[in-house]
Amino acid sequence: MNIFDILLNSIKLIFSFDPLLFEIILLSFKVSFTALIISSFFAIILSYILALYNFFLKNIIIIIFNSLMGIPPVVVGIIVYFLVAKGGLLGVFNLLYSPTAMIIAQIIIIFPIVVSLSHQVFFQSWKQFKDQFQAFNLPFSGVLVILIRNNYFVILTILLSAFGRAISEVGAVMIVGGNIDHYTRVMTTAITLETRMGNLEYAMALGIILIFLTTIISGIVYLFNYKKR
Repeated sequence: MNIFDILLNSIKLIFSFDPLLFEIILLSFKVSFTALIISSFFAIILSYILALYNFFLKNIIIIIFNSLMGIPPVVVGIIVYFLVAKGGLLGVFNLLYSPTAMIIAQIIIIFPIVVSLSHQVFFQSWKQFKDQFQAFNLPFSGVLVILIRNNYFVILTILLSAFGRAISEVGAVMIVGGNIDHYTRVMTTAITLETRMGNLEYAMALGIILIFLTTIISGIVYLFNYKKR
């Protein structure tokens, strides 16, 4: 079977709305979106604190988060594995080879990205409007809301980029999720497995959907950046 036949069969598989295929897609969205919501909530607050306040070791913390933006996902997978495995810090909760362990891994992967990029946004806005904020004596939450509203295009761009990183990740979720059918199998791990098994149509179908999703995310990011400019 040549590449064109495989591609044609993959497209047919997508439009046949195969239940197993879309089960994998929905789980991928569930895991990555949950990780994004949790990580972005705490990351935005932390980046806001780093931007506005001076304290001991602040610069070292910023350097660490900037460095962790490029942390290899497999390293994160190993770290989370030891955390949730029996005998680990979270071993009592039996989280290994579960969607929860995958969410934890993706949180660790995207948390430094959101912190580092959001910190730069908040820091620049704080420098620009610091006098006005101090003149009105706005509370902690009030300044945060204003900064987010003033930079919501950029913040959304950061969050979309983080989501794209999470949903396309394979190493960490393979290690801590185990790629269990109907339970922890997401798009990236399913593509790896189906390719090894020779089920190229299924792997190609998932690959097409993943490329389509990342393209949409990239397009939205571009439009947000264009709108901001």
